[in-house]
Amino acid sequence: MANTGTGIGTEEAPEIPEGLLDELRENLDEDSAPFLRHLGKHLRLEWLPTEESRLGMTRFEHDPNELFRRRRLRVAPGPVTIGLNPILAEDEKMLLNTLVHELLHAAGLLEHDGNHQELVNRIAPPPKLSESPLLRRMRQEVLDNMPERQWICGNCGYSWERIRVTAPTRCPKCARPFSSN
Repeated sequence: MANTGTGIGTEEAPEIPEGLLDELRENLDEDSAPFLRHLGKHLRLEWLPTEESRLGMTRFEHDPNELFRRRRLRVAPGPVTIGLNPILAEDEKMLLNTLVHELLHAAGLLEHDGNHQELVNRIAPPPKLSESPLLRRMRQEVLDNMPERQWICGNCGYSWERIRVTAPTRCPKCARPFSSN
């Protein structure tokens, strides 16, 4: 596979790892993924521009009405392009997870429902935060842009400032479960 931390840059287009389409075929049926059998000849992978904020995207050349018709008739979707963010080249697990997510869209699973996420997690589970420098860096960028917030314990009245995405679970002074009342 191109660009997976092995020193290969993003000059060349990304590639589908050998056996990945076969694994998709094993996990999907024709009803849920009507375009899967056509992906080999109609799919193109490319790197997105470096300023792109999305990790990946799938673009069909036909409009939604035509795609619905082709899906119903079980014919080829026409040209499909999957774009991947170049930052994924530094994290093989995130690259594979994002690629599988986009391949499921290209195969015809257009909705982000529980089944879609379950399939992605089964075929290419995302890395843990501790295993992925890319996820840690992205998390830190989000935290850096968040304002510092003051938290006041409803039990003991202790106040502290901290950047958090979610409310704290315990007060750092009295150790009781956090309540803001």
